[in-house]
Amino acid sequence: MNYKTHKPLLLAVAIASLSALPAAADLYFSEYIEGSSNNKALEIYNSSASAISLSGYKVEMYFNGSNSAGLTVNLTGSIPANGVFVLAHGSANTTILATANQTNSSGWFNGDDAILLKNGNTVLDSIGQVGVDPGSEWGTGFTSTADNTLRRKTSITTGDVSINNSFDPALEWEGYAQDSVDHLGTYQGSNNGGGNNNGGGTVGQCGESATRIASIQGSGTASALVGNNISIEAIVVADFQNANQLGGFFIQEEDADNDGNANTSEGIYIASTTAVSVGDRVRVSGVVTETFELTQLNNTTVTVCANNQTLPTPATISLPVASLDAFEKIEGMSVAIAQTLTVNETYQLGRYGQLLLANGRLQQPTNVVEPGAAANVLQAQNNLNKLMMDDASNLQNPDPVIFPAPGLSAENTLRSGDTVANLQGVITYDFGVYRILPTSTPNFVNTNARPLAPVTDSAANLKIASFNVLNFFNGNGTGGGFPTSRGANTATEFARQKAKIVSALVGLNADVIGLIEIENDGYGSTSAIAELTAAVNAATGTSAWKYINPGVNKIGTDEIAVGFIYRSDKATAIGKTAILDSSVDSQFIDTKNRPALAQSFRANSNRAIATVAVNHLKSKGSDCNDLGDLDIGDGQGNCNITRTQAATALVNWLGTHPTGVNDRDYLIIGDLNAYAKENPIVQIINAGYTDLINHFGGDAAYSYVFDGQAGYLDHGLASNALTPQVLYAADWHINADEPISLDYNTEFKSAAQIANFYSTDAYRSSDHDPLVVSLKLIIDLDGDGDVDKSDVQLVTNARGVTPTAFDQRDVNGDGIINANDARALTLQCTRTGCAIN
Repeated sequence: MNYKTHKPLLLAVAIASLSALPAAADLYFSEYIEGSSNNKALEIYNSSASAISLSGYKVEMYFNGSNSAGLTVNLTGSIPANGVFVLAHGSANTTILATANQTNSSGWFNGDDAILLKNGNTVLDSIGQVGVDPGSEWGTGFTSTADNTLRRKTSITTGDVSINNSFDPALEWEGYAQDSVDHLGTYQGSNNGGGNNNGGGTVGQCGESATRIASIQGSGTASALVGNNISIEAIVVADFQNANQLGGFFIQEEDADNDGNANTSEGIYIASTTAVSVGDRVRVSGVVTETFELTQLNNTTVTVCANNQTLPTPATISLPVASLDAFEKIEGMSVAIAQTLTVNETYQLGRYGQLLLANGRLQQPTNVVEPGAAANVLQAQNNLNKLMMDDASNLQNPDPVIFPAPGLSAENTLRSGDTVANLQGVITYDFGVYRILPTSTPNFVNTNARPLAPVTDSAANLKIASFNVLNFFNGNGTGGGFPTSRGANTATEFARQKAKIVSALVGLNADVIGLIEIENDGYGSTSAIAELTAAVNAATGTSAWKYINPGVNKIGTDEIAVGFIYRSDKATAIGKTAILDSSVDSQFIDTKNRPALAQSFRANSNRAIATVAVNHLKSKGSDCNDLGDLDIGDGQGNCNITRTQAATALVNWLGTHPTGVNDRDYLIIGDLNAYAKENPIVQIINAGYTDLINHFGGDAAYSYVFDGQAGYLDHGLASNALTPQVLYAADWHINADEPISLDYNTEFKSAAQIANFYSTDAYRSSDHDPLVVSLKLIIDLDGDGDVDKSDVQLVTNARGVTPTAFDQRDVNGDGIINANDARALTLQCTRTGCAIN
């Protein structure tokens, strides 16, 4: 941004009368307050014998380990010789504000954020370490950066200009309890004259000539008047000054004062806690700033000129927009959106009170179009079809979460796919995203109701499911051993997690379930898979559920693994349990992909067989640069080659009948970390497999929501021989659409939310939706997709032959092949009269 400072002549004369400016090192931080709510302040000390004008000086805040400043506050005014200057959050308590020389009402630092004091590009002092997120704080006890006050030791006489070195506050600071503010504004016997010496300047009289908002906003992304002290007069269209809100309000020019230029906004944000109401005409004087690239007035003086004025006409907008400039042109203005918008993501709903809206449901590009140019075009279209809704607070973890009204809870959810129409609010910009702050309560419509059960086919004789159990780690298996490296942090959290996972597994009503992200801790009585199996048996009042033990201590070296549980009264595990890893095929890199697991199952109802392979391929979340497998920008993300090679190895391996069962009915399930049109899936389809989710659900199918876009990473892929025996396949949408806040975790929640956000039901038991494949397995000996006289004849021809293991010609399983087997197969014919096709 191009910052230009225009100083009045009197100020220039005053500055000229000051003594020569001292060296930059004469300014440094002398106090740091990270208190409750927005009680945050920074005190800056001038150690020189000369006053210092703050023109060109700024404070930068670096959030969550970022190397780029998330907030820049340009300082105004001056600091007396051997005096201090207090910069405070605009929503701090009255004690802090009474001492403040300058305020700013944006989202400020927390204990894990770094802060710099700079003159131009020269660093004068630093708190924390730029580019590093320490977790929650630097230091320990009172002498730490979270929820404490720090005062610079008097032995320190210069700032810390090394912004990347390790930071231990105890070396240069003294620590005090949270909200200790009694010494703010004084340091080493000096003070700042009680603060409030840098207000917004002369307001002028109501009705006098004032600067038009459009001239402040301009037609660009940043105001050309940054740093100028100006006066404006307009109508309050949105007020967010209540406790825990933004600490300011929005004003907009009256219709008669609109400049008629569609490229310049008529509204602006005012950072002020002076009481106003919607409909007030106010006169405001303040400094033009760009905070998080939002044009606003800071250091303001506000006068209410009149009440109950006619509100300006709201701007109108609809999604998708032609370009993001459409939002910039109405930044700060009231807006009306008549169209029905769809909720596309609620990931940050509980954490920051925000959700993503779009015109319809956004799809992951590579789930519906080919990677490369087509995917990038669709992504660009998606980017123009998004608008964030925000609760207009600066709070993390708000309580209550106001969307949906009267508040989010386990029983009052807000799901992706739900809709809202006739939104009214103001448009703002924060953290790189345009947002609407509602000025009336949004009326969400539950258009994507929670499904009570998965959709299956009642004619199935074997139902096979796939479920990502989201790091199911059971501690030491005897109730202790928490926290573990993943999953629940405490025994209480684990109990909550287990209850939800078990509800989902029972609700699937499947006969065989492939598990993903189960703890890779073996198969003994205290293992995670053993505990989960026991819990499902307890919940169903049976002892039928078993788990597959592949006969090794662990599968691969990752902390998580795949696995199988199954109902022994519905299916029998046969053959050997086979593992695909690098030792089997070097294309399958098991330091990236989790080893695959294959098991053959015989349906107890008719002894027909299917072999299932459960998988968890390399994620997109971390790179494979060490393998030269980079994200090439085609929409497939990191490690696409690694996943594609694993998919090739998988189909080749299954072609060798790795379980020892000579049957061609193969089902590939699991989290392949690839969307439907990506190379790994295409590779499997080209090898003769059918994408069952697409076959039955079409392009709208999904099991996962990421970045507001839906697609499916969780697959059901059937071999050519098995495909005719598939009655139905679908995802059960219990997780991907639900707010993450409704999961088992207790972090980032108030005591009340820990209770009312949680239920033992299946909803948000994981981040992936499970899928269920309904099969009508048959004994198709000739591989033509049916059971007819040809198959019966094959049995008849084998009369007297001693069957080999798993020989399906032994239809009744009595160890010999005779006429009884031919009669038994005749009863399974799929054609009238057992006719040959």
